[in-house]
This record gives sequence, C-alpha cells and structure tokens, in this order.
Amino acid sequence: MTLDYLITSLIIVALPGTGVIYTLALGLGRGMKASIWAAFGCTLGIVPHMAASILGLAALLHASAVAFEIVRYLGVAWLLYMAWGMWFGTGAMKVTAVETKTGIFKIIRDGILLNLLNPKLSVFFLAFLPQFVRANTLDTTAEMTLLGLIFMAMTFGVFVIYGCFAGALRSHIIERPKVMSWIGKGFSGAFVAMGAKLVLTAR
Repeated sequence: MTLDYLITSLIIVALPGTGVIYTLALGLGRGMKASIWAAFGCTLGIVPHMAASILGLAALLHASAVAFEIVRYLGVAWLLYMAWGMWFGTGAMKVTAVETKTGIFKIIRDGILLNLLNPKLSVFFLAFLPQFVRANTLDTTAEMTLLGLIFMAMTFGVFVIYGCFAGALRSHIIERPKVMSWIGKGFSGAFVAMGAKLVLTAR
C-alpha cells in the first residue's frame, strides 16, 4: 500500500455517485443515524465486486455480454425504483420530522442493492486494484484483499461524513416542506440521470 493509493482512493470515494446521493438523501430526510446505516449498506454493496475482482470473476462478467447486460439493466431498474421513492417520499425515502430507527433493514438493503447491481464496479475494481499491487509481493490475493478492505473503510468513513453533514443541515430545512420536497425531487432526478448513464455507457 502506498500514499498514491490512499490519495487516489480518497478522490474516487469522495466523488458524487449513487452511494453519496443516497447517503445525503437519507441524512436530510431521516437524520444522521439513518445516513450512517445508508453508508453501511452502500459499503457492503461493494464487497461482492471487490471479491469478484480479487478472484478474477469480474473478468468473466465483463467477457459475458449476456450476464453483463442482465446485471446492468437490473441496476437501471433499481435506480429508477430509488428515483420513484425519492420523488414521492415513500419507504426509506420518506421525510420525517423526527429521527427514527424504523426501517433500518430497508435502508441497508437499498444501499447494498444500489452498488451490488452496478456491473461497472466489478470492472472498475478489476482494473483499479492490480495497479497498486507491489511487483515483488509474495501473495497477490492477500495484498489485493488488504487494498480492498482499506478502500471499503475509506468509503464508509467518507460516506458517514457526507451523511452527518446532511443530517446537520436537516434541522435548518425540515420545517420547510416545499424545500424538502424540491430536494427530494432533485435527488430523484440525479438517480434517473445515473440510470440513463448506465444504459448509455458501453461495456
């Protein structure tokens, strides 16, 4: 592991994506605790992609056009489902005046599926992790696993910061229903845009 890896990983994790948007949305709509569970779910969602990359299964997914397209369109469908929830404020996306612990399983599940159903992540990790494996390493699998765990820890940490920031802003806008409604619709539009990008992006 090098400083280059830490800096590169931090930049990648901090860039706004579906996980960041989901965590921000839960922080604003449900509070800091909900955003932390959202961050946890999103982090768990990248575990299968990392495992696939380390074991070489991601290469098989990329090579199989049918498998890749199935996962991709499932991912698009899930993004549109999340956009629906954001737009209408249903389920875990529902804005509440008081922070609540209800629906923790659903928050985690939605976060997991958000990343799990994105086949691009497997291809990304397949290309990303090997770049930082030392040439003289005796156990490539162990080193890639360590790099993956560090990436996951950074993902969770950064997402929690995003979520807590959103949770802190929540008290200033929770009493403004119209503002919350427009924010929810903005997040919904972002999910639709990401779904469209996933459709249009070639393998």
